[in-house]
Amino acid sequence: MKQNILELESISQMNKLLGIEPPQHPLIYIMDLNKQKAPAHLTNVPVRSPFYIVALKDSGCGIQYGRNPYDFEEGVLSFFGPDQVVTTTEESNNNQGWMLFFHPDLIRKSALGQHIDDYHFFSYDVHEALHLSKNEEEILNDCIHKIQYELNQNIDGHSQRLLISNIELLLNYCNRFYERQFHTRSDHHKDIISQIDRIIKDYYKENQQLEIGALTVPLLADKVSLSPNYLSDLLRKEIGRNAKEHIHQHIIHLAKNKLLNSSDSISEIAYDLGFNYPHYFSRLLKKQTGMTPQAYRSDLPN
Repeated sequence: MKQNILELESISQMNKLLGIEPPQHPLIYIMDLNKQKAPAHLTNVPVRSPFYIVALKDSGCGIQYGRNPYDFEEGVLSFFGPDQVVTTTEESNNNQGWMLFFHPDLIRKSALGQHIDDYHFFSYDVHEALHLSKNEEEILNDCIHKIQYELNQNIDGHSQRLLISNIELLLNYCNRFYERQFHTRSDHHKDIISQIDRIIKDYYKENQQLEIGALTVPLLADKVSLSPNYLSDLLRKEIGRNAKEHIHQHIIHLAKNKLLNSSDSISEIAYDLGFNYPHYFSRLLKKQTGMTPQAYRSDLPN
């Protein structure tokens, strides 16, 4: 039997369900996990919220994201974007740390609101969480203390700007720390890249594009058990191309071979590569080579 999803609408509603005090600010809240635990009736209940969530767990952390349960034995930083479904497990009530909740309305009119989607980690899977050093953890704790300090003050003309500035500072540090994590896991990532290359080659070698269509980033990410954004960020750090560009590079390699070594029409080559419309193929080739398929084929010497 499918379990109903609890839909949250506000931080005030969330606090009331948890049996804790109303928030000092209606659009932002910091939960101290040392003091505040989910009540028994909310354990294992899937919850969808409209908030951005940054969660630091300092001890064993059981959490379920969608259908997938995860266990962490060391401190990690996890991120959740609006409308994601998260389930608190019994184990996650035994950890320490904090959770920062902020509503999109808090930042909507700010510069941060205009580029919040640039922080790709809000759409990473939980198993792609950020593992922090003690120094990194202290830096983020300091950002949280500054946010809490502002929440403890009487609201004035500076409050909103300072709250948003400190959230942005925290997120920028998270970007930096993720770059460090990508670097320290480089050897492991190279194995993933080799796996990705094999998947792309086999996909077209086995003509799966004729049944399924051109290989997409979500499909490729699923085959290596990564989120699409994490996969793209991994590739960008390691080889300077995102996942879409990496797939396109392979398609262009196949296209060049077909243009050189077959008499098939441009439309036939496009369909054979999984394009529904030949002009999409022509547009991609021109973007990558500066030439249309016809020009590329005719420009080469016999």
